[in-house]
Amino acid sequence: MRRLLPLALALALACGAHANSPAPAGDLPVKVTLEATKVHEECTRLEAGQSRKYHWKSDAPVDFNIHYHRGKDVFYPVKRDRMRGDGGTFTARSGEDYCWMWTAKDKAAKIEGSIGK
Repeated sequence: MRRLLPLALALALACGAHANSPAPAGDLPVKVTLEATKVHEECTRLEAGQSRKYHWKSDAPVDFNIHYHRGKDVFYPVKRDRMRGDGGTFTARSGEDYCWMWTAKDKAAKIEGSIGK
């Protein structure tokens, strides 16, 4: 029994360390609390054919999109309203500076997720 206690403690510590470990190299963690009507975005350059996996969840509905700008025009390859989560793989059709954007609508929202490679 005395041998099991140190083993159980080591296992608990290892599991706790894994749960709090940083995102894999190349992943951009997203963890933000937005006040009502506020916006958060994460942007990165993608060339045509490059992909990024992404996932996120929120404790309140938010509007979400992936967009890019060309001059004064804004293009939305992905646009979702009043979502509590989403994810998938986004592949760029053209080389652009793409932004993943969340907008809190009626109330504050806590958002967690990541944008990876």
